[in-house]
Amino acid sequence: MLKKVLAVLMCCTMAAPALASCGKKIEVSEKTGVSDKDSNVGIANMTAPEKGDQIIIMNIKDFGEIKIRLFPEYADKGVENFVTLAKKGYYDGLTFHRIIKDFMIQGGDPTGTGMGGESIWGEKFDGGSSSHLINCSGALVYANSGSTATDGSQFYIVTAPEVSDSYLAQLEQKGFKFSDEAKKIYGKAGGAPWLDGSYTVFGQVYDGLDVAYKMSQVETYTDNSSYPPRENIPVTNVVIESVKVGEYDGGQIRWYISDYE
Repeated sequence: MLKKVLAVLMCCTMAAPALASCGKKIEVSEKTGVSDKDSNVGIANMTAPEKGDQIIIMNIKDFGEIKIRLFPEYADKGVENFVTLAKKGYYDGLTFHRIIKDFMIQGGDPTGTGMGGESIWGEKFDGGSSSHLINCSGALVYANSGSTATDGSQFYIVTAPEVSDSYLAQLEQKGFKFSDEAKKIYGKAGGAPWLDGSYTVFGQVYDGLDVAYKMSQVETYTDNSSYPPRENIPVTNVVIESVKVGEYDGGQIRWYISDYE
C-alpha cells in the first residue's frame, strides 16, 4: 500500500501548479531529508503541550472537532502566520478542497482550487523545516509549490498508514535520513516520511485525529474541464466552520488513531 501511496503523492504535490507534471512512474529523488544545526535532537510531534499553551481548534461541518498542538519553538513563522490568519477568521467557511485517501487532507485556499491563498505578509514566506518535526500522521503542515519558500495559507493534515522498516530503508537508500525515534513513530503512527525536509511542519493533532481520518475517506472526483485537470476533489464540500485559537486546558491527548478504536 505504501508504494501506491508514494506514487500518488509524488504525482500530486501539494500545490495545483505542479499537477501538470504528474506521472504514475515518478520516483522519489535523492535527498538528505531535514536539516538542523543539531542533528541529534528528539522528535517533538508527540510531546504534550503544557497547560495554557496556545492551540488550534478546528471545527469541520458534519465531521467534528480537531485540536492541534503548535510548535512555535521550531516553526515560529509558520505558527505566527497560521494563528494570525485564524484570529482574523480567514479560514472560517473555507473547504478542504483536496483529499487523498490514505495520505492527506488539504485546505486553506479561499479560491477552493489549490491556486490561491496568501500569508499575513501578503506574499509567500519561507517557513523552513526542522528535524524536530516530521510528517507523521496527524501532522499539520504547510502546502507549497516546490519549496518551503512558497508557504502561504494552504495546509494539510497527514492521514497516511503505518510505514514499514523495509520501506524506510528504501528511502534511506535514496538519501533520506531518519533517526531511530522517527522510525518508531512512523511505524506506529503512520505518515509520509518522504516529505520530511521539503515541507514546513508546525503542528500536531492531539485530539480529533479520528475526525481527520474520517474526512480522508470521502468520495472524490477529477475535474477534467480545468487545465491541468484537478484531481481528488470531494464530491460533497468538506467545510471548515471555524478555526479558533485557544489554550490547552489539560484535556486528554490521543496522538494515534489506535487510541480512538
